[in-house]
Amino acid sequence: MHQRALYNAVKTPKLIVLLGVALCLLASCSQNATTSKNVFSYNEATGIATLDPAFAKNQSIMWAVHQMYNTLVEIDSNLNIVPSLAKSWEVSEDRKTYRFHLRTNVFFTNDDAFKGGTGRQMVAADVAYSLGRIIDKTVASSGAWIFNGRVDSVMPFVVINDSTFELRLQRPFHPIMGILSTQYCSVVPKEVVEKYGKDFRRHPCGTGPFTLKSWDEGEAMILHKNKNYWEVDTAGVRLPYIDAVKINFFDNKATEFLQFRQGKLSFVNDIDASFKDEILTKNGTLRKDWEGKINLLKHPYLNTEYFGIVVDINNPITKGAATSNKLVRQAMNYAINKKQLMMYMRNSIGIPAQAGFVPAGLPSNNVDYVKGYTYNPAKARELLVAAGYPGGKGLPTTKLLTVAIYADIASFAAKQMEEVGIPVQVEVIQKSLLLEQTAKSAALFFRASWIADYPDAENYMAMFYSKNPAPPNYTRFKNAEFDVLYEKALLETRDSVRYELYRAMDQLVINEAPIIPMWYDMAIHLVQPNITGFKPNALNLLELRHAKLPN
Repeated sequence: MHQRALYNAVKTPKLIVLLGVALCLLASCSQNATTSKNVFSYNEATGIATLDPAFAKNQSIMWAVHQMYNTLVEIDSNLNIVPSLAKSWEVSEDRKTYRFHLRTNVFFTNDDAFKGGTGRQMVAADVAYSLGRIIDKTVASSGAWIFNGRVDSVMPFVVINDSTFELRLQRPFHPIMGILSTQYCSVVPKEVVEKYGKDFRRHPCGTGPFTLKSWDEGEAMILHKNKNYWEVDTAGVRLPYIDAVKINFFDNKATEFLQFRQGKLSFVNDIDASFKDEILTKNGTLRKDWEGKINLLKHPYLNTEYFGIVVDINNPITKGAATSNKLVRQAMNYAINKKQLMMYMRNSIGIPAQAGFVPAGLPSNNVDYVKGYTYNPAKARELLVAAGYPGGKGLPTTKLLTVAIYADIASFAAKQMEEVGIPVQVEVIQKSLLLEQTAKSAALFFRASWIADYPDAENYMAMFYSKNPAPPNYTRFKNAEFDVLYEKALLETRDSVRYELYRAMDQLVINEAPIIPMWYDMAIHLVQPNITGFKPNALNLLELRHAKLPN
């Protein structure tokens, strides 16, 4: 899970330009930190905490890690599993053993930990070691949950020979291939990890298209092209095409946009709320005076933005809470006009969540089958009467925790809930504190998002399986009927039946209302018109292998 959204500062477009010019004079406007001609530059406003794949828990880390590492398999633009470090694989008849045949032309980048400082060949032992790190309690990987209760408890990762690796499961688990495509499962070399210990976060060594050149944590990160990268395009040309990547760390979105307009950033991810109306119409298209100057790329991607509600009756924070009553939670869902919110506060960037929790784009097609909540304030008031709170009389105030960039959206929702009689108070806290409180189930009502780690509806349903901790079960939802359906789906080999089970689970969650789905997200990029081969994707993963800049 991680957070992404339009930033909600309040500035006029003219003020942005004036402020940006001043900031540009204070901060270095020069982007010539590398002598390469083809440098792809972007900004990461939240910074990058680590380059260790075992801790690739949010978008900023995932994007950087993806440039330097590979996984056994990856997801293509159509959400299909395709080869990467593994060129082929077989699955046993009982679907509990996956045998992977590895490429033999893949080498780690150079590092002093290797003999002579020269990167060595990647072998099956590296895969076993890398996946083993994820479940090693001493490592404390934030991705440990991906193998929880799924891989064999005795010999999960087995080396057959240098080019053959086996993954063994406790029981069949259809989404396992998608899990292996996540950045957590990037392949790392043992000797490099052991040489640097905890400082491996600053000394990445992978098999990916780029390698770390420099990292000034307060200023910028420079990646150089891996000249020995193993992958080639359909014409046999070695990837990547560009020479370097520069990642800036401007925390001011006005500065970021000014840098983009001056041609010093290749693209901008998302559009700041302070100038979205200057660039976009309410329907989410480019205004005419921007046409030809920048390219707007939009693509639905697998992320659901929502408000979560802790529903564990044994948790002290639920005692006496308005949200302990299912009818009140349902009323909260009916009270919010999501279509209006999307048009006026997000310029139609995203799809109002009026079906289930699972977004569009997955083969189970939940959005066409699951009946969610539409805007119906009259129905919300009826539910409050049925709950014993006519007009909201007697309802205690519920505190909604959010981060600053979502404050306006949270306030919009709170106002609409108050209009039907549900008092809600918005409290803005630091992102790190919100993540900490939701992980400890200490936040009763909170804003959150869930980006698919792999393209299967199971990844969303895992958030409500009672045997899962937080993460991913942040609401501490527990329902015996749901658990039966979930466990049945894990064993089901027929896709059509498994999809029906996913939809049944999604409908059950929606009916119980431990969440208020707000919108199914959309990746939106402003891109310089001279850049080609750079496209958004359903996982919103930064893909630069095929990006091209003019010479």
